[in-house]
Amino acid sequence: MSSIAVVDYGMGNLRSVSKALQQVATSDIRVEITSNPQRIRNASRVVFPGVGAIRDCIRELQRLNLDTIITQCATDRPFLGICLGMQALLEFSEENQGTPCLGLLSGKVLHLNTNNNQFKVPHMGWNQVHQERAHPLWNNIPQDSRFYFVHSYYAVPDKPSLIASRTNYSTPFASALVQDNIFVVQFHPEKSQQLGLQLLANFLAWNGVS
Repeated sequence: MSSIAVVDYGMGNLRSVSKALQQVATSDIRVEITSNPQRIRNASRVVFPGVGAIRDCIRELQRLNLDTIITQCATDRPFLGICLGMQALLEFSEENQGTPCLGLLSGKVLHLNTNNNQFKVPHMGWNQVHQERAHPLWNNIPQDSRFYFVHSYYAVPDKPSLIASRTNYSTPFASALVQDNIFVVQFHPEKSQQLGLQLLANFLAWNGVS
């Protein structure tokens, strides 16, 4: 039986992510919410969700010795990061007066500034996701499908080749990044109804090759 580890570092919508994964998982896949480094290390796939502040996230990962485990797992198996779990993989975030992150993806995280009353921060609600490259996680997801967002910061990768999708708000931003066996999204697939479930099902079927 293969296993999916949903990383529990005390923050994030773990139950909703786990329930969504269980909804699309076959009977031979076990979904487990865990903070145990060894159980995460032994999992076939890893999901790293998150909400909240980046400084608290990084601090808790370090306290629980999960920063090293995440770094290891993100190099050798299918790895999905969601929202703050996307931002934490970059090198640096402007949030909390500047926070060093895990540095698995080259780039930084910036505040979603807006000088137009039409655009509120945080960016909250449904928005289009424009796929910039083909990828197994986009299987059966039409171009410009709408997914659910809740965020005040956005990722700016150093390499445009990392961008798997873009979304327009007050500024165009990368809403998904891909690097080898890593796929990370700014939106919440677990809150995005049928197309979100499709993306999670695609992740469970993905062998980690882009």
